[in-house]
Amino acid sequence: MQPKIIVHGGAWDWADELHEVMAGYLRQATAVSWDILQAGGSALDAVERAVNVLEDAPVFEAGTGGIPNADGVLEMDALIVDGATHKFGAVAAVRQVQYPISLARKVLEETDHCFFVGAGADQLAARLGMPLVPNARLITPEAFAQFKRADATGTADTVGAVAIDQMGNVAAATSTSGLPLKPAGRVGDSPLLGSGGYAWNGVGAAGATGYGENIMQALLTKYTCDKMAQGFTAQEAANAAIHYIDGLFFNSMAGVIVVDGRGNLGVAHSTPKIAIGWVGEDGAIHTAMSGSDFKK
Repeated sequence: MQPKIIVHGGAWDWADELHEVMAGYLRQATAVSWDILQAGGSALDAVERAVNVLEDAPVFEAGTGGIPNADGVLEMDALIVDGATHKFGAVAAVRQVQYPISLARKVLEETDHCFFVGAGADQLAARLGMPLVPNARLITPEAFAQFKRADATGTADTVGAVAIDQMGNVAAATSTSGLPLKPAGRVGDSPLLGSGGYAWNGVGAAGATGYGENIMQALLTKYTCDKMAQGFTAQEAANAAIHYIDGLFFNSMAGVIVVDGRGNLGVAHSTPKIAIGWVGEDGAIHTAMSGSDFKK
């Protein structure tokens, strides 16, 4: 079947002046993952590599360039889900890993477990051959200055991707540095199965972004995939998910990206903006900062 990919750089609000820089990284992430899919590569490979690109982009504040927590330490979370097996790998509160999503994949494929946190996750990374980097190296001067100002605003803090490959396998990946100036040890929705991401072969995959406390209480991506299991298209499921979370919480501040088992894409959000990149039916890479500008 024709593969599909959609990536996001978070759902929140940010200055319009950042759009060009954000769009450039979104195009790069989409192109890297699209090349993998076009060559017959797996959905898992595609979403991991897309998220790697975005983890390296300080403008998204998800990995390198993330805003430190209240103690001045950058803590990161990630989740990757394999729709073919229903297995997932997740990490939370990691401090010394440049690519948390790649550590999450190692949890998925190279351990008998699903979720590692804190110092134990960093130690696992070292045991599995990933280089550890000083936490301070991941904090850019701009991010440190924001911490010193006690400025809890930010761009997005979360990045993600969902894909379907030529074999019909789906996957989801999400990575984040969490809320700026969050309490040490706070974990949001991103690494939680069914909240930050979910994938189910024959049904679809979904990734979430926005205010984590609302998203995790809603189990938003599981809800989205349940809707597709009932016959909703990707766009219908995305719309239903945002309608659902809006009914649960005032000012829900959430967004979802979705691919269904037939290869349709969808996106919806209740935030002012969502940063997305995708390959359209025309085979071209597109980017947008609003779901209203999403075109198949």
